[in-house]
Amino acid sequence: TITGFGTFLSKERKGRVGVNPRNPTEKIQIPSVRVPKFKAGKTLKDALR
Repeated sequence: TITGFGTFLSKERKGRVGVNPRNPTEKIQIPSVRVPKFKAGKTLKDALR
């Protein structure tokens, strides 16, 4: 790891109801999934300012 760069976290995105792109009148259930999330560190934030 690089100190001050940031960290990766694992978050859960909740399930939801979506629309089938092939048949827009059909509703489909999109399941919950775990996704990576990046949180920038102070050093990186300061460098970008």
